[in-house]
Amino acid sequence: VQLQASGGGLVQTGGSLRLSCAASGRAVTGYTMAWFRQVTGNEREIVAVLSQNGVTTSYAAFVKGRFTISRDDGQNTVYLQMNSLKPEDTAIYFCAATHLNTASPRAFDIWGRGTQVTVSS
Repeated sequence: VQLQASGGGLVQTGGSLRLSCAASGRAVTGYTMAWFRQVTGNEREIVAVLSQNGVTTSYAAFVKGRFTISRDDGQNTVYLQMNSLKPEDTAIYFCAATHLNTASPRAFDIWGRGTQVTVSS
């Protein structure tokens, strides 16, 4: 499967963005999907995970209650709805996939290009 993230941009504190991860080549229903983010100079950190069944989700504590990961099987796309954005959410956001049924960050071995999210104060 190939992944292409989009939807990033510049938004003010408290605003919202929806990131999209369009998959091609294979159906996303066969993968555990995740969003990661990375600030220059820092390690990449996991943000949200969606299980292969498209039902079970998990979130990093710093986004819980603000971000939602979801999937549209017909569009073969995974989304990250980001609300109540904060300046510290500024980062490059990546979508990733794994064949394994796990939320372990190290398991994700299929990556798309990132999309920049900038939150102004």
